[in-house]
This record gives sequence, structure tokens and C-alpha cells, in this order.
Amino acid sequence: MAIGFKLSPSFWRNQLRQWHWISSALCLVGMILFAVTGFTLNHASAIEAEAKITTWEKDLSAETVALLDQAEDKAVLPAALAKAIRADTGINVKRAVAEVSEEELYLSMPGPGLDEWMAIERETGFTTYERSHRGVIAVLNDLHKGRNSGPAWSLFIDVIAIASVIFCLTGLGLLWIYARGRRITWPLVGLGTIVPLILFLLFIHA
Repeated sequence: MAIGFKLSPSFWRNQLRQWHWISSALCLVGMILFAVTGFTLNHASAIEAEAKITTWEKDLSAETVALLDQAEDKAVLPAALAKAIRADTGINVKRAVAEVSEEELYLSMPGPGLDEWMAIERETGFTTYERSHRGVIAVLNDLHKGRNSGPAWSLFIDVIAIASVIFCLTGLGLLWIYARGRRITWPLVGLGTIVPLILFLLFIHA
């Protein structure tokens, strides 16, 4: 014999509240970060910072030069070679992907708000290095876009995106439950929906 049951409105209300506060806790800092960097990206030309550039040239040791032939094109450097280059230069290159030609080993090591590269002559070991840091705002802007931020940060963005969607949908559910006592609810929801559409149709799509 099947036993039926009916979920009460209070059950759904409690569920929505539960998921709403959990998702808000998960995405709070992320939403603030992406809101602030959304503003800075929108006004990037007005708050552009001067890059701090570091450059130098030096020769690698003979022992390191002997290891350069281990590098493969479009691949991460072998551990022994990366360790030797760091010992000679002080630069951590273990995650750099090499571009290898007959004459040169080129290492690109970009990061959020950062451009960094190293070029090594394979025969002589003569090395040119440059690091360009564009400041804290540039770092935050690149984190917003996930630019050169790595797979862990990419996963973080996905989690924040999912939590934000849950936060908004559960908020909409709570609005539905409490809208009867707040007449301004749906006009405000409608305004928030139609304004972006009007802006798109009048000023972007056209």
C-alpha cells in the first residue's frame, strides 16, 4: 500500500531559505570581487596603471647549457633543467611551456596582471629576461576574466557561477512566496528584467 504525502508550503520556504543562505555564504566574497572588477574593467582606460618593468641579461653556467637539449617544443621543462635555470637566474620556470627552435629556447610565464618571459640562446646560454607587472587592479581584472590564472582559479570561477545562480533562483523563489505582502516586488523584478533588454535593443543591437 503506497503512502502518499504532501509537502507543505513551509517545507519549500525552509528549503529555499536554506539554499539561499548556503549559496550566499559560498559566493559572497566572489560576488564582491567580480562586482568590483566588473566596475574596474568597465573603466579600465580611466584607471590604467603604469607597468613596472624588470629586465636583465646574463649567461647560464656551462652545466645548465649542457641540459638545454633536454627541452622539448610545446612542453614543460624537465625538472633537472628547470632546477638548473632557477639556480642560475633565481627565476622559477618549472611550469613554463617551452618554445624550442634551433637557436633559442623561449619561455613564456604569464600570470594575472603579469607578463614574464625568458629567451635563452641554446649554443651560448646567453639569457634575456623581462617581467612586466601592471599593478593590483590589473591582477584583479585578469582574475575576473580568468586570464592566465590556472585551472584551480578556473574551477573557483565555475563554483562561484553555480552558487550565484542558485542564490538568484532561490531569492526569486522567496520573492514569490512573500510577494503578496509586498506589492512593489514584481514591478521591481520586471524593471530589472526590461532595462537590460531595452539598453541592448536601443544602444547595442542597433
